[in-house]
Amino acid sequence: MADTCCTLVPYFKVHEGRMDDFKRLGPSFEEKTLTEPGCLHYAFSFNGDEVHCREGYVDAAALLHHLDNVGSVLQEALKVADITRLEVHAPAAELEKLRGPLAKLNPAFFTVEGGFRR
Repeated sequence: MADTCCTLVPYFKVHEGRMDDFKRLGPSFEEKTLTEPGCLHYAFSFNGDEVHCREGYVDAAALLHHLDNVGSVLQEALKVADITRLEVHAPAAELEKLRGPLAKLNPAFFTVEGGFRR
């Protein structure tokens, strides 16, 4: 079976004094994401004023569904933080499905080759 896993890799820089506001949004992100059958994993990690959302999806369609699903919460997060880097890691065929829809976000696209997934 072909691996179609797509990983979205956003990094945020939280505005000074706004980390508590950003962290308060975490449960809303998680609650919405828990409803997505195509989400493989989802968590936030923190380093000072930097935040990374560790997230993976079964395929490109699931990743796009997620962005639509959490759109309103993401808009709230962007009032207290900026996206400083955005990466997408996926097999070439899945990346092609994401390039157009994600173009306005200007991510770095990484092609997954080889490897394995259990």
